[in-house]
Amino acid sequence: MEKPGSMRTVGGGIEENILAILDSSEAKDTLDAFEDRIAFIEAVRAASIVAKNGTPPTYKMYEAIFSILRIGKSLELTMASFQLLNELDKRFPRVNSSDVDISNSSSSVPELIMVQEVWFPFVFSSENASSERGAANNSEGPVDSSGFQLLIQDLADATDEGNLRASETKSLANMLLFQYLVNVFEGDFRPRNSVYEDTMNWVVLRESLLNMLLVSRKVNYKSLMKDCLTIMCKLYQNCTGFTDDLICSENSAAQPAENFDTAAAISLLEVGKHTCIAMQKFLIMIMELDVSKKSAEMQGSTTRADGVRTPLVEIILDELTYNRDILSPFLQVFNEPKWKLEVVVQYLWKYIGKPSVRTRRSNSPTDDASFSGALKCFSNITSTRSTLKKIRTEVVQLLLAHGFQAHLSLPSEQHPVED
Repeated sequence: MEKPGSMRTVGGGIEENILAILDSSEAKDTLDAFEDRIAFIEAVRAASIVAKNGTPPTYKMYEAIFSILRIGKSLELTMASFQLLNELDKRFPRVNSSDVDISNSSSSVPELIMVQEVWFPFVFSSENASSERGAANNSEGPVDSSGFQLLIQDLADATDEGNLRASETKSLANMLLFQYLVNVFEGDFRPRNSVYEDTMNWVVLRESLLNMLLVSRKVNYKSLMKDCLTIMCKLYQNCTGFTDDLICSENSAAQPAENFDTAAAISLLEVGKHTCIAMQKFLIMIMELDVSKKSAEMQGSTTRADGVRTPLVEIILDELTYNRDILSPFLQVFNEPKWKLEVVVQYLWKYIGKPSVRTRRSNSPTDDASFSGALKCFSNITSTRSTLKKIRTEVVQLLLAHGFQAHLSLPSEQHPVED
């Protein structure tokens, strides 16, 4: 069930006054224009965040803030607009799920509450193809599906080639833009998935921003997912390298190299770490969507319009199998225990083989395709030798080490019940 919501925005007079700050400097790139943009951001924060009865910005004001983030003319402006947009989303969420009133049987099912006519940084809609075409030609406006893929490709190119530099404001701006977009995806997906789990109404998730992105014909899904893995793994390695450079710079008695900007390197390190976290969050949401979609398919709730796509876990397994260079970085940077253990278990069972089946004449227990089942197989010399013919010893050791780590990190209620 969906319920429309409403949101009172900043009044027209205040909007005109705040937007007027930008009017005189919109097309300029001067110190005055920089100060005007900073003043505009602070004026919006004062009216919407600081004020006791603050109201959300208008559509035009949101557009202006997002435009500042996308243009990325300076690190200070990019950070200021990024922080403000996140503050606004926390203060004025676009989607919520209603609380269940147990005492009232008629409202025992949670409902999705959506704010009507609210601004979004995305244009994903099969019913609004003309808007998507317009967004594709506007580098300062909302992001369409192809624009999102281009953003991911740019980040993948920057990290994969090792040419990510602390002085590249554009790369930093792209990472902050990605982080913000993931936060918007999450704010839309989490309440929808929660309502779906209670109601099993697939339409709620079909209309999510995340699902609309993934089913778009403008997106090469597998390529997008592979680029996301590249970004997360390579960015983790780059951040590790920057950390080493900073340590060397701090410990060295000599003057740092002229081309090494310590402040910029620290900024890149922090933004890079948070981008890795955002990427993990993005991938986890897709895997959760895959699980919900599978349950909807089993109930016959999906249609041909929902499309068919390879579950993300399978794509990750293929990439880790055929691109061994990213196996160790992936296991180090991907630290969500439930899904990390799922990846490790499926990777191991690809080489261990299918679990044995109990026969009438056999009293030996069956091997379940779980982490515990895999450990039982490795306790058998014959099974271990067979597995090590297909996979290197160091890879098995790496998988088992991270599997144990993930298993021990799981909350007690998520541990599988052992016989």
